[in-house]
Amino acid sequence: MAEHIHPIFDRLIQRSDREQLLQQHSKVIWLTGLSGSGKSTIAQHLERRLFNDGYFAQVLDGDNIRSGINSNLGFSVEDRQENIRRIAEIAKLYVQSGIISINSFISPTTQIRQLASDIIGKEDYVEIFINAPLEVCEERDVKGLYQKARKGIIKGFTGIDSPYEAPENPFLEIRTDQISIEKAVEQIYTSIVPLISYQKS
Repeated sequence: MAEHIHPIFDRLIQRSDREQLLQQHSKVIWLTGLSGSGKSTIAQHLERRLFNDGYFAQVLDGDNIRSGINSNLGFSVEDRQENIRRIAEIAKLYVQSGIISINSFISPTTQIRQLASDIIGKEDYVEIFINAPLEVCEERDVKGLYQKARKGIIKGFTGIDSPYEAPENPFLEIRTDQISIEKAVEQIYTSIVPLISYQKS
């Protein structure tokens, strides 16, 4: 009966088929920046903005990653790298499914962000630097993490006793100490629409 078994790869549903169905081009919008810079808030508002305009997007951030698939990881350099590796692999699956992935992670080093870009693919990786000075992020300290880091309760906290390497050539830089969240979201939305808008060939 083996003669009746034929390869079906040419008939599998392709990324282009999924993008056509969803009427969008999938990308990974990677938001990087210090804790307290506004990444998660921007990600949530951007997801809603895209949804309201008919785009299918999904946010990946610490809340839905660290509590699930990466719940076994700590905050050592090795664990941070593995955290980002797994996130990038998930985002890559989303992209192949035609979905726009909005990733909100500190991803503090150039090396870690390069790892993400390499996994996802340079053409699908859109890096956005959510920039706010350390002192502003500390003033916000929404989760009280900086206070704990200053007291030594949290070790290896980015910006305090672990470095953050700012992106040198991001697709976009947003200064959240200078503009409102609403304006930040609109600026990102306007910038990415040309990348995700679907045009029939």
